[in-house]
Amino acid sequence: MDFGQEYYDMFGGQAGEKIPFYMTYPMRNSFLEEAEYDRDCRRLQEMYPRDARRIQELVSRECDKMEHEGSMMFDEYPDRLLFRMICRRIRQELSAAGAGTRGIPAEQEMERLSVGPDRNDPFMQLIEVMLAQEMYRRRCRYRRCRRWY
Repeated sequence: MDFGQEYYDMFGGQAGEKIPFYMTYPMRNSFLEEAEYDRDCRRLQEMYPRDARRIQELVSRECDKMEHEGSMMFDEYPDRLLFRMICRRIRQELSAAGAGTRGIPAEQEMERLSVGPDRNDPFMQLIEVMLAQEMYRRRCRYRRCRRWY
């Protein structure tokens, strides 16, 4: 079977020249690629607005707590109720840290959150999206890297 000249040029050989076996399937360095993906993601996250950066810090902290074998993060179908409870916890931390700056007393903010998160709350929606994205990113990394160690 003739693959053509470009097949042999791809590996630096000449037409008709035999190629060593180890060069036919060059090994990719997945760890370096993963580190580059992570650096690229962090660079783009630096461009987030101030409030979104604060939310991202809290989301990353929560995901760090969940990043272990058997966690709901790595389940095939993550539990929606647990997902929303994590989002509510992040929202409570966010409101407790910044309630004084917005002029809303922390007790009033906590009381409103204890009744249930407002589905029209833009911060709650942003937290849900950022948590889902961070979980997706970590799940993909887990699937790509777990076969190497």
